[in-house]
Amino acid sequence: GSQSWGLWLLAFLPPFLSSLKVSPLIEKISDHKDFKKLLRTRNNVLVLYSKSAAAADSSLRLLSSVAQEVKGRGTISWIDCGDTESRKLCKKMKVDPNSKEKGVELLHYKDGAFHTEYNRAVTLKSMVAFLKDPEGAPLWEEDPEAKDVVHVDSEKELRRLLKKEDKPLLMMFYVLAGMNVYSAEFERIKEEYNVRGYPTICYFEKGKFLFHFENYGATATDIAEWLKNPQAPQPQAPETPWADEENVVYHLTDEDFDKFIKDHSSVLVMFHAPWCGHCKKMKPEYEKAAEFLHVASDSPGVLAAVDATVNKALAERYHISGFPTLKYFKDGEEKYTLPHLRTKNKIIDWLLNPEAPPPPEPAWEEKQTSVIHLAGEDFRESLKKKKHTLVMFYAPWCPHCKNAIPHFTTAAEVFKEDRKIAYAAVDCAKEQNHDLCKQEGVDGYPTFNYYNYGKFVEKYTGERGESGFITFMRTLRERDHERVGKKKDEL
Repeated sequence: GSQSWGLWLLAFLPPFLSSLKVSPLIEKISDHKDFKKLLRTRNNVLVLYSKSAAAADSSLRLLSSVAQEVKGRGTISWIDCGDTESRKLCKKMKVDPNSKEKGVELLHYKDGAFHTEYNRAVTLKSMVAFLKDPEGAPLWEEDPEAKDVVHVDSEKELRRLLKKEDKPLLMMFYVLAGMNVYSAEFERIKEEYNVRGYPTICYFEKGKFLFHFENYGATATDIAEWLKNPQAPQPQAPETPWADEENVVYHLTDEDFDKFIKDHSSVLVMFHAPWCGHCKKMKPEYEKAAEFLHVASDSPGVLAAVDATVNKALAERYHISGFPTLKYFKDGEEKYTLPHLRTKNKIIDWLLNPEAPPPPEPAWEEKQTSVIHLAGEDFRESLKKKKHTLVMFYAPWCPHCKNAIPHFTTAAEVFKEDRKIAYAAVDCAKEQNHDLCKQEGVDGYPTFNYYNYGKFVEKYTGERGESGFITFMRTLRERDHERVGKKKDEL
């Protein structure tokens, strides 16, 4: 019967075909209509064209892993130009893998049209990076000249390297150009080694972090020379402390602060640190304001300053955590903390009429909006109650997130009456959400995931404006209504 014929055929197939396990995530296509539909419905597609199934074998193995990594963000498709049906499609698409040395060709399609030939490194990491950002620059490690630089992909890898490497180590933290890689993976590391911007270069000996390397204009020779005798960064020229310079600002210390505040009824105090750039910018304005007040006949107050790195007791007492911090004292009592008096005129105008500063902008989750804010423990349970949920995983400090928040909030507002729909958000910078964000595949901010009754379906890669977020949900709801309509017709 037909069954035994099938088995017999398999026995005579070349060995590679019987062992070829194509990942279910790779869409095999042989019909032109199906291909057009794929390009119409998916906006980020990498297609493997092969002259035969045998030629595709090793590529398909690699692409199965790639498909797993970019699930929901990109699509991998395979067209075997060797089989009769697909041959027509290859001809139509003007692709001939026979002309290629390995008998395969990789082409990328974006937003329904051909975008580019994939000609970067054929490795899991490079292909994943390409599909996550097809317009972005190639990975630094793809550069043949970078082969001697060790590239680290995770906290685990870095810890392993620090453990086993006896030689001194120089480590550079950087962000890939064209990619928003504020990787959640490195949150802890950044805290530990004080990585505040990019690039930051850290020096380690025997696995211990010693100091930063700060000569960013250094040439290769400079770095090699420095490594012969590594030194902690030296201040360029010893700076004269502000208190020792000629100026009319009163420089206060742990010892004389209280008496000064009691003796003067209206005092503005700037807490500063010698290394702080914003303080240096503000210094000349502060001095000009102090001079003006010094000569004014009925001065509304005096200006003082405290070096918080020297006068630690004061810094602690007033909970100084950032610089510059401006505090206003009235009749010996602390009255206000002032965020934005950065110019001479603003300082003087404010002192003439001291009033409470406007309250700081509340955090997203403290505002009354239609977005549901979720945390690790209630995440799954909340999602199960909704048919369609779009979740935004974000970090409050990330610029792309700040841009998307108002649009996402507006979209939530539009659908607030629909009980089957939710727009939700998770703050991945919070300690209690670290595991959740990792488990949900968040590898950069913001990440948008779509869930159906709590089950992850796909990553949302559309427009990050309100119309993108709204259209996405509207399409899902229209589909629901069509289905309901069909069922009614069948009845």
